[in-house]
Amino acid sequence: MSALLFIGLPAALIALGFPIFLAILAASLLIMHVDGIVPEAIQPIIFGSLQSFPLLAVPLFIVAGDIMGQGGIARRIVDWVLALLGGVRGSLPLATVASSEMFGTISGSSLGCMVAVGRLLYPSMRENGYSERFSVGIITSAGAIAIVVPPSIAMILYSLTAQQSLTKLFAAGILPGILIGTLLSVYIVWKTRAERLPLTARARWENVWAKTREAAWSLGMILVIFGGIYGGIFTPTEAAGVAVVYAIFVTHVVHREMPLVKLWEIFQRSATLTGSILIIVAAANVYSWLLTASGLPAAFAASIQQMHLGYAGTMLIINVVLLLVGSVLEPPAAILILVPVLLPLVTTFHVDPIHFGIVAVVNLSIGMFLPPFGLNIFAAKALFGVSFEQIYRGVLPFVAINVFALILIVCFPLISLTIPRLTN
Repeated sequence: MSALLFIGLPAALIALGFPIFLAILAASLLIMHVDGIVPEAIQPIIFGSLQSFPLLAVPLFIVAGDIMGQGGIARRIVDWVLALLGGVRGSLPLATVASSEMFGTISGSSLGCMVAVGRLLYPSMRENGYSERFSVGIITSAGAIAIVVPPSIAMILYSLTAQQSLTKLFAAGILPGILIGTLLSVYIVWKTRAERLPLTARARWENVWAKTREAAWSLGMILVIFGGIYGGIFTPTEAAGVAVVYAIFVTHVVHREMPLVKLWEIFQRSATLTGSILIIVAAANVYSWLLTASGLPAAFAASIQQMHLGYAGTMLIINVVLLLVGSVLEPPAAILILVPVLLPLVTTFHVDPIHFGIVAVVNLSIGMFLPPFGLNIFAAKALFGVSFEQIYRGVLPFVAINVFALILIVCFPLISLTIPRLTN
């Protein structure tokens, strides 16, 4: 009965179109009623879950990412990457991957990354002979890299839910992010050579130097965030605040492209997005507290162990669950709901919680563009006006590449754990 209420009821409500937070909260209230728990217990859990210093990084990174997208920082990074890749076959899709990696390191938002990079590069790819299917496929999938590379909002929420070091999680995401980007780049080079797609203008030292000078302040954002965190100057949360101040300074004072009056519009958008995330956090914490108190995670772990699937079979089931859930839920909601259930199970196989955090985040990043319901797919439809059929066919090769990267990350934990161990 309890399993039906915990899993079946929220799933049914979400399928009926209820908002995620409302589905979770309604299930929690019904469970409390059935178990005779005093409703007043909800208030301290809800507000206590929001009184977290690391959680403050979420709205700050959202604001910083929006400022960078609106104030020309993203455009300068894309122009710099294109200047470096000039004359290389496949330079435009390669620039999409590289720009997504770099913008992801300063935004933490998949949709924000996809919109910022896609608006700049999709028209250029179409003008240079790349098919609609391929162009929308690479932009839709590359945007999900922002969830894997630090600073990632999904990682922030995982660190809170699993009680793990956010600094170590950020460090753990570096090599997996590079691995995914490298595999995508290898495929792009092979495909563009096979189809003999046109070359862009050859790179010239004068142009590279000019674009480097123009993008210097924008690239400085990466140095400020990671140099500050791993240099021990400030925490990841403080880095988010520094990123906001730096972004305002660069876009308003240095580049003079964003008037201060535009900040009000950015703050409004960011507040709306932050509110939608935090209300899910609050509802999910009530759900997680009840879930833990019910003993359901321990019972689930015991039942899986009794099936004698071993490490490989268990991880296969967990990855399939994460992929499927990630294709219908946003990463923050999926992490807050699934981690309390799955983490006790994987720790019985002595899986490092930091490594599992990266495995979970990579799964959810693939879910963002997994047909038919991935969130990036709907964003691509709205942004580029491409049919769902074209988007589905465009992303399938990139789904396969990302799944291959996921298999490597699961099988070789050192991909995730090497840098965190070096930074101890």
